[in-house]
Amino acid sequence: MGTLGGAGLAAAAAGRARTLGMEGERRASQARSSGLPAGGADGESPGGGTPFPGSSGSSALLQAEVLDLDEDEDDLEVFSKDASLMDMNSFSPMMPTSPLSMINQIKFEDEPDLKDLFITVDEPESHVTTIETFVTYRIITKTSRGEFDSSEFEVRRRYQDFLWLKGKLEEAHPTLIIPPLPEKFMVKGMVERFNDDFIETRRKALHKFLNRIADHPTLTFNEDFKIFLTAQAWELSSHKKQGPGLLSRMGQTVRAVASSMRGVKNRPEEFMQMNNFIELFSQKINLIDKISQRIYKEEREYFDEMKEYGPVHILWSASEEDLVDILKDVASCIDRCCKATEKRMSGLAEALLPVVHEYVLYSEMLMGVMKRRDQIQAELDSKVEALTYKKADADLLPEEIGKLEDKVECANNALKADWERWKQNMQNDIKLAFTDMAEENIHYYEQVYNGGK
Repeated sequence: MGTLGGAGLAAAAAGRARTLGMEGERRASQARSSGLPAGGADGESPGGGTPFPGSSGSSALLQAEVLDLDEDEDDLEVFSKDASLMDMNSFSPMMPTSPLSMINQIKFEDEPDLKDLFITVDEPESHVTTIETFVTYRIITKTSRGEFDSSEFEVRRRYQDFLWLKGKLEEAHPTLIIPPLPEKFMVKGMVERFNDDFIETRRKALHKFLNRIADHPTLTFNEDFKIFLTAQAWELSSHKKQGPGLLSRMGQTVRAVASSMRGVKNRPEEFMQMNNFIELFSQKINLIDKISQRIYKEEREYFDEMKEYGPVHILWSASEEDLVDILKDVASCIDRCCKATEKRMSGLAEALLPVVHEYVLYSEMLMGVMKRRDQIQAELDSKVEALTYKKADADLLPEEIGKLEDKVECANNALKADWERWKQNMQNDIKLAFTDMAEENIHYYEQVYNGGK
């Protein structure tokens, strides 16, 4: 974009800001004349969104719960009418909007979201050797990006390769929210590691894992991710050996443990709020996951029992000449209800359970992200303390402290940006999952009410 184009966007952004300001003043004037607070009937900012900078702190953060469950698990009233866990700005610092950010916002609104990386995980294949048994998955990548040598790639990867990729992403981006992988040995409700249901469930989860990375604005350009998608098996194995040695990894682990033992003395308030959110979210989503699994189990038991009643009524009709038609109609109705119940269970297993369980894993990932952020800050705090009490070379410490301050700032900014993005995705995913499930239930009860027709 040229100088004139940039100036035009800046002028548009400034004009937009003035328009919002005048709109806010107009609404405030109307509110005063009607005896309402300046923010509206509910104390909100103009437009019903996040309060403008300078508004009262009480309206800046709405303290409410989205996943508001009673302690009693039998109460399945999952969502309250409040929405703080979904509030996209609950933990955003109240800072004035800069002209540059407004220009970027205008640009992003005007430009279409063009996807240039498509990944498919399919065709699981079992391998049996004298040492181990494992499953590989075919990964097809299609792209129009210039940094790729070709427009299409096909490789096979096993679960250990996915674990390696996740580790490399966490190492390169310690405070970004890396998508979770499915558990290594067992998914809830499944015992046999290599049965078809388990493999298919894992395939879907691995497919989602890679596509979430592909859709991430930073992770999608990670070099290890590119190698994972394009390198042949021997090339990937060779690349893995180029990582840090055992002693280096041990040194990093020792430093991380030492930092975690020291703890963080002055964690910024916004990260305190973020940590509280994660703890609450973890409790709620784990409870929802547990309840959802229990509902599915009870539905399965109900379905298995109901299936037996159809044949029973058919046999009964053979010995009751006067009730033949009635008993056969009952058997037919039971059969149709069984099909409707089976369809509803399929919707529960495909639409709700995987989403809820993925966010259970996300809650664990978030705790890890916060711990890594705290470790970076703890390392800075220890250096500052050493300089204060002159426990080390005073000539070298200021330079180290400067580098660590930059590192902490980068880590904090990365987490804050990714945090907002993650919350938006979480809100959309959970809302869609429960909406789809509600529609499935409505359709199910309509079918049952009409005798399964």
